[in-house]
Amino acid sequence: MKFLDQCKIFVKSGDGGPGATAFHREKFIEFGGPDGGNGGRGGDVIVEAVEGLNTLIDYRYQQHFKARRGGHGMGKSRTGAKGEDIVLRVPVGTQVLDEDQETVLADFTEVGQRVVLMRGGDGGFGNEHFKTSTNRAPRKHTDGWPGEERWIWLRLKLIADAGLVGLPNAGKSTFLAAVTRAKPKIADYPFTTLTPNLGVVRAGDREFVIADIPGLIEGAHEGHGLGTRFLGHVERTNVLLHLVDATQEDVQAAYRTIRRELKLYGGGLADKPEIIGLNKCDALTPEEIEEKRTKLRRSAKKPVMVLSGAAGTGVQEVLFELMRHIDEARDAEAEPAREAARMARYSPIEE
Repeated sequence: MKFLDQCKIFVKSGDGGPGATAFHREKFIEFGGPDGGNGGRGGDVIVEAVEGLNTLIDYRYQQHFKARRGGHGMGKSRTGAKGEDIVLRVPVGTQVLDEDQETVLADFTEVGQRVVLMRGGDGGFGNEHFKTSTNRAPRKHTDGWPGEERWIWLRLKLIADAGLVGLPNAGKSTFLAAVTRAKPKIADYPFTTLTPNLGVVRAGDREFVIADIPGLIEGAHEGHGLGTRFLGHVERTNVLLHLVDATQEDVQAAYRTIRRELKLYGGGLADKPEIIGLNKCDALTPEEIEEKRTKLRRSAKKPVMVLSGAAGTGVQEVLFELMRHIDEARDAEAEPAREAARMARYSPIEE
């Protein structure tokens, strides 16, 4: 299945149905009076996050979605049927943006989350609505109110606990394949990864989700290489694993390049907890590893972990360190709820 993480679509809620002009006709009832019913309301445009989807490819081949209009009002005071809603099913992690691609209309982070994006137009009034003491036989009705219409963007940001970042050929896909059952494409040339990949990692008796995105290069924020388009998929992560290729000459420049692009992209990525991994160390001697590790530690001002995704060296230590950061982030998110529960439990009961 092809991966698509953003698309532009046109949506329109249903128009309201027109009211009816009708009069009651029945034997032995000479002046039945008006009984034209109101029109039905138009259908709504609803967006729902569902399980089992991880791409927006369904919206690649159909870009226009319109809800049904409301039914016509009828005689005998019958109101028209409500128009059928249209439901857009999207993966968890999808954001709905206005046409300016900046205003967030809805953000779907849980399965089953459902948002009425646009409501259908109200139905028109039938002639029964206009009956008064001085106008006993009105012959007017109104058309239904039109629905809303707009162009929107759907943008998918994958839900993951940890994210992999680094230059092309830093060994991100190899690491993902080593620690999960994901099968990303692996080759000895840059930009092997063209779309994000997700995998479930097991660290001891715990599990978490890790996301691998295509590599960044200098100037990615200006669109160089594959640009920063896929960085949105690690915006929701709790920690970043920054892999640096130990076989390249200047590991410090490689680290600074990625940090600069994260900062220029924004979205809080530069402020996320970061674990630095010196990868592909199976190809170096212990002296070379220590030399490059020292240089990288000086540049990053953080501890540097040594590993090799291909050989499996140091991988488990990195996974447990990722799990530690994820647990800290989850505890921080849950603390306000726990505090509110404590306050509710010990608050005095008012008589």
